[in-house]
Amino acid sequence: MLSSLPRPLIGIGLKLASTMVFAMMVALVKLTGGRLPTTEVVFFRNAFALLPVFLMVWSMGHLGDLATGRPLIHVTRALSGVAAMTLWFASLQRMHIAEAQAIVFAAPILVVVLSALILRETVRIYRWSAVIVGFVGVVIMLSPHIDAARMLAGDDRSIGALMALASALFMALAVIQVRSLVKTEKTGAIVLYFSLLATLLSGAILPFNWVTPSAYDATLLVAAGFLGGLGQILFTQSFRYADASVIAPIEYMSLIWIVILGYILFGDLPEPTMWIGAPFVISAGVFIAWRERKRSPVAPPPDIRTP
Repeated sequence: MLSSLPRPLIGIGLKLASTMVFAMMVALVKLTGGRLPTTEVVFFRNAFALLPVFLMVWSMGHLGDLATGRPLIHVTRALSGVAAMTLWFASLQRMHIAEAQAIVFAAPILVVVLSALILRETVRIYRWSAVIVGFVGVVIMLSPHIDAARMLAGDDRSIGALMALASALFMALAVIQVRSLVKTEKTGAIVLYFSLLATLLSGAILPFNWVTPSAYDATLLVAAGFLGGLGQILFTQSFRYADASVIAPIEYMSLIWIVILGYILFGDLPEPTMWIGAPFVISAGVFIAWRERKRSPVAPPPDIRTP
């Protein structure tokens, strides 16, 4: 059945399915309701994603590509990824999940800035213009939450908004480190070492703040981890059927699923500023993805998604 469809259509379908699966994972994390330490949630997310990720690497024939001469870069990449995931999951417990997701969409914009600052890449006027447009959208979305008095009073939504923005920064750092890794490392090494190291790093903290989950919470965590691994497989496989320039914009469909799940499960209705600011951020992200594809016809490995 699938073989009779055009390859780009299959790629789009797989990518769309991955956005739905990741949206469900986010909703499950939100359903834990802050009853467990965020680091514990991060551990379960990584640990129970290991099996599907391992199967993905094995099925793609990458198990022979695991030799590495740059273990330190893998560790720093894992640290950035775990920090991004921890901050993102913490933000989900403090604000509407759609708003947290929309702010995290700033990551591709921050990648452009960090590419210029860290990698010394030449960023021309087109991408800088997209960065400016994207940051306008971020400021609009943050505007209801960034208030000195509310922040000093420990307002959850203000703190959550800052956590989401910090998560986007660490996601961008992870991408920058992957851009360095792809010069010498194989895809299998990058994917599997991240999953292993993220599990070990988040697990190392467990003895200090472990809270035994209820059967309900344990089910949520295991399911979230499995969905994270499944989403990774769908995400990666989509790029085997269609070009990155076709696939990348579909990432933003996840916001639609998260808005729907947020309303059904939590009665969340995002602030009007999210609907105003998100199109700025999404448009900038799509344009940057298109310019990246035009600038370099060889796209980096797609299977580097941090969440």
